Amino acid sequence: MAKKSDLSLKPVKELTAEEAAVELLRLAGVIASADDAYYGDDRPEMTDAEYDALRRRNALIERDYPKLKRPDSPSLRVGSAPSTKFEKAPHAIPMLSLDNAFNDEDVIEFDARVRRFLKLEADAPLAFTAEPKIDGLSLNLRYENGVLRVAATRGDGAVGENVTANVLTVSDIPKTLKGAPDILEVRGEIYMSHADFKALNERLEKADEEIFANPRNAAAGSLRQIDSAVTASRPLRFFAYAWGEASAPLADTQMKAVERLKKFGFPTNPMLRLCTSVEEMLSHYKAIEEKRATLGYDIDGVVYKVDRLDYQERLGFVSRSPRWAVAHKFPAEKATTVLEAIDIQVGRTGALTPVARLKPVTVGGVVVSNATLHNQDEIERKDIRVGDTVVIQRAGDVIPQIVEVILDKRAGGARKYKFPETCPVCGSHAVREEGEAVRRCTGGLICAAQAKERLKHFVSRGALDIEGLGEKQIEAFFESGIVTEPAHIFTLEARQRAGEIDLYVYKVKADGSYALKDGEKQPTNLKSVENLFAAINDRRAPALDRFVNALGMRHIGETNARLFARHYGSFSALMEAAQGAAEDGPAYEEMLSIEGVGALVAGGVIEFFKEEHNRAAIERLLQEVSPQEMKIEASASPVAGKTVVFTGSLETMTRDEAKAQALALGAKVSGSVSAKTDYVVAGPGAGSKLKNAEALGVAVLTEGEWRDLIGA
Repeated sequence: MAKKSDLSLKPVKELTAEEAAVELLRLAGVIASADDAYYGDDRPEMTDAEYDALRRRNALIERDYPKLKRPDSPSLRVGSAPSTKFEKAPHAIPMLSLDNAFNDEDVIEFDARVRRFLKLEADAPLAFTAEPKIDGLSLNLRYENGVLRVAATRGDGAVGENVTANVLTVSDIPKTLKGAPDILEVRGEIYMSHADFKALNERLEKADEEIFANPRNAAAGSLRQIDSAVTASRPLRFFAYAWGEASAPLADTQMKAVERLKKFGFPTNPMLRLCTSVEEMLSHYKAIEEKRATLGYDIDGVVYKVDRLDYQERLGFVSRSPRWAVAHKFPAEKATTVLEAIDIQVGRTGALTPVARLKPVTVGGVVVSNATLHNQDEIERKDIRVGDTVVIQRAGDVIPQIVEVILDKRAGGARKYKFPETCPVCGSHAVREEGEAVRRCTGGLICAAQAKERLKHFVSRGALDIEGLGEKQIEAFFESGIVTEPAHIFTLEARQRAGEIDLYVYKVKADGSYALKDGEKQPTNLKSVENLFAAINDRRAPALDRFVNALGMRHIGETNARLFARHYGSFSALMEAAQGAAEDGPAYEEMLSIEGVGALVAGGVIEFFKEEHNRAAIERLLQEVSPQEMKIEASASPVAGKTVVFTGSLETMTRDEAKAQALALGAKVSGSVSAKTDYVVAGPGAGSKLKNAEALGVAVLTEGEWRDLIGA
C-alpha cells in the first residue's frame, strides 16, 4: 500500500512534470495488468470503482501534461490482446469502449460538448437514447446473407477471439436473419442472470469445481471455453444494442435501428428510452438506478447515445471512444468503519477465505458488519491491518468489500494479519497451489468445515450412489454425530444392532428426507431403515473409479478418477504411487504421463495422501469396504488402449455417453489433441480441436465412422 508521500496519493494539480511522467508510467503498467486480468483471464484484480479511478487519474494527468502522453497510454487502448486459445477475428469496424461520466455535471458537459462540436445552439433539438449498461462480455456477430458466420469477442478492439462454435449454442442469438442487409454485424453483450449464476455456482460447487466470483466472470468464462459443449451447458443470455459493418443502413436513428434489430429476433433491453433533454436523461438514469436491484442481472450504469446517426457519423471517434456516447456510471455505496478482527471461513473445497469483522455501519440502507477480503494477496496489497479505519463499499447485490485503509487514522496498535498456514478448524496443512490466490485446507475427510459437504459427495450419484442416503439424511446424521466420516456410514447397522445408536428416532418425511422426531419410536420406519442398511451393504465393493471420485480429492471428479483407476488398476497401487510421487522422481513422472493428468491434478492427489489425517480416515474406511480392481483386456475392442478426443456436437448420443462408451471399450478419452491422440471424433461445430488434429495428422472420424469402428 502506498504511503501518504507516494505519487499515487498526490493530487494531480500538485504533480510536477517529472512526477507526472513517473505517475503515467506507473498507471500504464497497473491498468494494463488490470485489463489483462479482466478481459483476458475473466478474473478482475480490482473493483470497477478502483479501475475507473485509475483511468480518471490517467486522463487528468494527460489533460494537464499532453506532451507526456505515452505510446502505451491506457487512453489509447481498448480491452486486452485476444487469447491464443482462439483463432483471431479482426473487426471490420473497431469495437471501442466508452468514456465515463461519474455525476450529473459530467452528463451536462457531455451534452454541451456534443453541441459545441455540431455547432448547435443550447436550445436546438438534440435527442439521446438511454439504456442500462450491462455488465457482461461484448460480442460482435457477423451475418452474411442472413447466416451467422463469425462471432468474436472485443479483444483489443481491433482483433477479437473467434468464439463462433460457442455462440451457436446460445439460444438468445438468432442463427439466421430474414430481411437483413447482405452483411450485418450485430453488437451486444453476453451476460448471465442472477438466478442462473446462483444455480451454476451451486452445480459447480457440488461437482467440486471452482465457482465464479460474479455473473460477469461466469458469462465471460462460459463463452470463452475451448469445448463448446461446456458453453452449451451454461445459461448465457444476450442483449443487442449496436452494430458494426452493414452493407445497407438499418435506419436513420439509433432508436429505430435498435427496433429493427429486435424485429430480426434479437433481445433488446426493455428499458431503452428516447430522451429529448439532459433532464430526461438524468431522470431515466435515476429510474434505472432505483430498479437496479430487481432487474435480475448486473448493470453498472446507463449509456447515453446521440440518436441521429448522421450526427454520430459527424462526431466520429477520439482515441478509444466515440464522441457521441458516454457511460454514466453508478456510484459505489461507501461508508467508513473500524476493522475489529479478521476471521477465516473454510469452504467445502477447503478454501480459506478471510472475512473482515467490522464495527457495524449502515451502507445503502443495509447494516454491514462483515466484508470479504478475498484472499491473502488482497490483504497484503492493501496493507489491511486489524484495528484500521477502513472504507467499505457495497454496490447492488455485491458482497461488501474493503476499498482502502485510511492511513491518517491508523492507530499505533494496528497489527498486521498473518494468514494461517494450517486450517483453523482441523489443524491440517493449508497449501497454496501454484497459480492460485487461494490457500486450501488439505484435511479433506476429517475437517469439520468440509466434512458434511464431502459426505454428501461421497454418497452422491457420481460417487458411491447409496440409494436412500441423500443430502437431507447426511445432514441429520452429521449434526447428531452419528456419521462424521465415510467409515461411519458402513458401521451404522452394527451400531444400531448393538444399541449404540437409534435410527428409528429419525422420522422419514414424505419427500424421503430424515429428521429427528420427538416422542415414541415409529415401527413403520423399520422397513426404511432395513432398506438403508441393504443399500449400504450393496456398496461395500465399489468400482475403483467411483471410490476414487467419492473421496473428494481436489481436482478429481468422475473423469480424472477414471483416469487414475484405469492407470493404476487398484486402490493400493494408487496410494503407493501418490506417496511415492510426493518426492520428485519416477513415480511423479509416471503420474504426469497419464493422458489428461497435469501437475495441478497430480498435486491434488499427492497432497491428499500426504496428509496423515486423510490416510487414517482411509484406513478406517478400508476396514469396511473393498474397492474392486479395474482390469481392462488389451484385446477387448478395436479401440482398446487408443486415445480418443470428442469435439463438436454429437447427434445420436450425448458427449458423456460417448465418453463412457469409449472408456468401457478400453479407450482413453482426452480433452485435448496431441501427437499421442489416435482418433478425433468430430461433429458439427467442431473448432480448434479439429484443426489441431488435421495439423498433426491425427485420424479424424465422423460420428458414424466412430460407431462403425466400435461396432455400435
